[in-house]
Amino acid sequence: MPPSVDAMPAPGDAAGAGDVRMISSKELRAHASADDLWISISGDVYDVTPWLPHHPGGDLPLLTLAGQDATDAFAAYHPPSARPLLRRFFVGRLSDYAVSPASADYRRLLAQLSSAGLFERVGPTPKVQLVLMAVLFYAALYLVLACASAWAHLLAGGLIGFVWIQSGWMGHDSGHHRITGHPVLDRVVQVLSGNCLTGLSIAWWKCNHNTHHIACNSLDHDPDLQHMPLFAVSPKLFGNIWSYFYQRTLAFDAASKFFISYQHWTFYPVMCIARINLLAQSALFVLTEKRVPQRLLEIAGVATFWAWYPLLVASLPNWWERVAFVLFSFTICGIQHVQFCLNHFSSDVYVGPPKGNDWFEKQTAGTLDILCSPWMDWFHGGLQFQIEHHLFPRLPRCHLRKVAPAVRDLCKKHGLTYSAATFWGANVLTWKTLRAAALQARTATSGGAPKNLVWEAVNTHG
Repeated sequence: MPPSVDAMPAPGDAAGAGDVRMISSKELRAHASADDLWISISGDVYDVTPWLPHHPGGDLPLLTLAGQDATDAFAAYHPPSARPLLRRFFVGRLSDYAVSPASADYRRLLAQLSSAGLFERVGPTPKVQLVLMAVLFYAALYLVLACASAWAHLLAGGLIGFVWIQSGWMGHDSGHHRITGHPVLDRVVQVLSGNCLTGLSIAWWKCNHNTHHIACNSLDHDPDLQHMPLFAVSPKLFGNIWSYFYQRTLAFDAASKFFISYQHWTFYPVMCIARINLLAQSALFVLTEKRVPQRLLEIAGVATFWAWYPLLVASLPNWWERVAFVLFSFTICGIQHVQFCLNHFSSDVYVGPPKGNDWFEKQTAGTLDILCSPWMDWFHGGLQFQIEHHLFPRLPRCHLRKVAPAVRDLCKKHGLTYSAATFWGANVLTWKTLRAAALQARTATSGGAPKNLVWEAVNTHG
């Protein structure tokens, strides 16, 4: 076990010579706006206001933890080598800095994993995935271009759906850690497997996903729970909550009330076509968002998808086969959209920003693991150990099963919930959560007159 519980330099390493200004937590909380943003890491206080527009993870993670201790979030997302970069922003030390027992144990485990080199060992999974994706993709091309059978064409659509699923796992992994050992090659893999192959911008995904991790299951901060007007996991969303991610009110109007009242029946059908919403959001992001890293590359990648996929569909002999091909590829990929929901929909939710000093508690309370045999790990793509992934997002998925027992022991030691269910059980829990909220929506008072239901559905948040 390394001597430090932080997995990074001890407090005070950022300070230079001379007197150090002591800052109270109350004063720290007063600096929590975009034009005056302080955070604390290991007891050191930093004014990161000038860094806000340059933060690689986007500005929302910093804004979400503004005016708070952000030690655990920083340690989870950054290697120890990133700590010295903060020195230029140093303003003082917290006079009342304290670490909860759960956080102290979490940091010890993080340090242990880091010293063992697990964050750098990605294993063979990315290479196997790339080969599998290539085989499935070229098999789909062959079935469309070289076979006349309608059943072969339908199978090709299913194969494209499976390619998209594996590409989603690839994009998820490469967005969290290096899968090739080289940043440029990682970027190439991201754009090819994400933007070009699926039409989803990796920059858009990172913006969403980083915010989700920092504000896990916060109803007003986590975009992965903001699916109005189609879905609501809690009646707290019926209060016209302001979305800090979308910068607009999640209105519970007559249209929302109608959709949500039947959401436990519409959930799976909607998941079959949920890809449409992601494609639309991705395109809007790269075209209209003010800050998109390497915007032209992102646009070129998405444009590549919109070139090859419609062309492949158009090569089918008739319209009914084309429609069936698209629907089948979307429906198969809908399995992954369901998987994304299972880990969080039935877990604890809250309103407001997360507190930086209860990182371990918030991540475990808002997340559900999926119980499965090791031979099914390929199917879940790492989401079967979602609690472990949320605690150690930089950890390659090949190590998640190894660290799960240690995480369970920590939860037991500190009396925290460690939720896990089979794939079927997680679906049941999700359905019950949606049903409970649906029944409450039917008696809740909506805040507006009915709008065009089709327009509302197309403009779904999240």
